[in-house]
Amino acid sequence: MDPETKAGKVIYTAKTHTTGGRDHGLSRSSDGHLDIRLAAPGSARIGTNPEQLFAVGWSACFESAIALAARRCEVVLGDVTIDAEVDLHHSGGDDYFLSARLIISITGVDRTVAQDLVQRAEQLCPYSKATRGNIEVAYTLL
Repeated sequence: MDPETKAGKVIYTAKTHTTGGRDHGLSRSSDGHLDIRLAAPGSARIGTNPEQLFAVGWSACFESAIALAARRCEVVLGDVTIDAEVDLHHSGGDDYFLSARLIISITGVDRTVAQDLVQRAEQLCPYSKATRGNIEVAYTLL
């Protein structure tokens, strides 16, 4: 039986196991393809921090959303690159929050077309949907 949610059919479930948290943790995916040490941002410890992982996931997803938007609009793309920056803020006490910037480069198309593709991708990308209204996000087309 296919699992379904209110929003639609589940096509994939990422499964990971983490111990130790961001300061000295280990994370591994159920298929073994991801097996990393975690470290706090700015730490001397060897490892990746959760903000880096979020930035990688979001930028990869957003690039795929641009490609989908281009196919739907019958636009042939050149190279697409995205530099993602995820900020971890501390506003005192135990209050932490995120903000993000996606800096996007699309070659081979007119700037107006590229801007339209970025706007369409904002509506298509699951990460952009999840963060909309929850964190400050800036999308910049170079």
